[in-house]
Amino acid sequence: MFEISHGEAGVVVFEGRLDAAQCPKAQSFLDAIEAPKVLDFAKLEYISSAGLGVLLKTQKRVMGSTGRLQLTHVNNHINDIFRYSGFDQIFEIQRAEG
Repeated sequence: MFEISHGEAGVVVFEGRLDAAQCPKAQSFLDAIEAPKVLDFAKLEYISSAGLGVLLKTQKRVMGSTGRLQLTHVNNHINDIFRYSGFDQIFEIQRAEG
């Protein structure tokens, strides 16, 4: 299951598993936001390579206007995925506490 929604202060909240089947839903949601800045991953359990592609596409679009996306509350597992793929150099990542 995957959900994406608007949180407080313009934060985009991700929840569940962002895999290939959910990418069109995520991309459509993010494309509808002029300039997303903060993505909250506190409830995101998994992200696939297709999910990374959605984030990369959004990052490229945002870089032209507002700078880099900030990913917050990134758990250790997802942080490892970003680190192994080199995406930790592309995004501003704030790891989850604890």
